[in-house]
Amino acid sequence: MHRRPLLAAGAAGAAALLAAPALLRAQALEKPKLTLAVGGKNLLYYLPLTIAETQGFFKAEGLELSIVDFAGGSQALRAVVGGSADVVSGAFEHTVNMQAKGQRLRAFALEGRAPQIVLGINPRALPDFKSVADLKGRKIGVTAPGSSTNVMVNFILAKAGLKPSDVSIIGVGAAQGAVAAIRSGQIDAISNLDPVITLLVRSGDLKIVSDTRVVAEADKVFGGPMPAACLYAPQAFVDKHPATVQALANAIVRADKWVQRAGAGDIIKAVPESYLLGDRAVYIDAFLAAKGALSPDGMIPERGPQTAFHALASIDPEIAKAKLDLAAVYTNEFVKTANARYPKG
Repeated sequence: MHRRPLLAAGAAGAAALLAAPALLRAQALEKPKLTLAVGGKNLLYYLPLTIAETQGFFKAEGLELSIVDFAGGSQALRAVVGGSADVVSGAFEHTVNMQAKGQRLRAFALEGRAPQIVLGINPRALPDFKSVADLKGRKIGVTAPGSSTNVMVNFILAKAGLKPSDVSIIGVGAAQGAVAAIRSGQIDAISNLDPVITLLVRSGDLKIVSDTRVVAEADKVFGGPMPAACLYAPQAFVDKHPATVQALANAIVRADKWVQRAGAGDIIKAVPESYLLGDRAVYIDAFLAAKGALSPDGMIPERGPQTAFHALASIDPEIAKAKLDLAAVYTNEFVKTANARYPKG
């Protein structure tokens, strides 16, 4: 007669024991519910973020994330500076740029070790294109003005002796709108990312001029390792919520390692259908092109901040004059702990 209640009590106790680690972890987090801003979540540039979400790595760390997607990284940056988001998944150079403007932001987990941004021209608009100098007076599409795609355009223009004012910059987003802008002739060139780039190249609508999906090419363009997508937050948030930041870093490191092990079939199953832009083969090609530029372990290279500063200083005299503490724009302490905790992801 008494065995059933005892069994039930035993089962309940076992369930409680199984749930305990997750419960303790959630209780230890200073802010388990938080808002993360990103600009162009569908991009391969942010693939580890999506994987951390779809594979349950954020939830496993006791986090409840509300991910808000914007048209470009500059808008995601504004969200965290304005206080409507806690953390950003965005381009590393924003941490350098904002320190020059008096805003202390710190990167703490890397998603991409090369920018993966491709500058290409519309062969119909520029059939006789020979060099970047031919872009003078032309319309160039970027994800959003002020975003990393815009920074790369300015940097490459500067190397060719052109100023940002020598071209017209137009925000076209990071999905079908960008594709339509090239195909309709709204823009003459584009600085964008995958899967948009692979789709346009395969259809003959884009000729590549500079390709930083290739790590060696990115290092050559920028003169050193140029960290790309990362998680960053205001320094005050990092100081106040170290356990929460650690949980975020754990999830991204696990996702970084998952991506490096993944094959084409794994990726197709793991991302939303809308990311594929209607063509699975294009997305697979884009993934294979981008995989080498994604971080294997979340670690930010020590020379990365200097490379980012050099790139920004070459196009912004105010940053060139600024005396910055580059060691303060990043930390690898959280990812070191994450790698020790999850050596295999």
